[in-house]
Amino acid sequence: MDVRTIVGTNVRRYRGEAGLSQEALAELMGVDRAYVSGLELGRRNPTILTIWHTAMALKIRPSKLLEFEGPLF
Repeated sequence: MDVRTIVGTNVRRYRGEAGLSQEALAELMGVDRAYVSGLELGRRNPTILTIWHTAMALKIRPSKLLEFEGPLF
């Protein structure tokens, strides 16, 4: 599993827990809804700045978006 997939899965999870639509999260981040969709699908290569802005919009620690539960190999 690569970083894009891990971040995307976590964004989707925390967005759902926050009760936000992709559009609402995009507005909080200052990006287009299609960007959030691409991020969640693992089609975007998130930068540290993207991870920061996403975490701030979701009101979570940035490290939460990098957490992976499961076998590493």
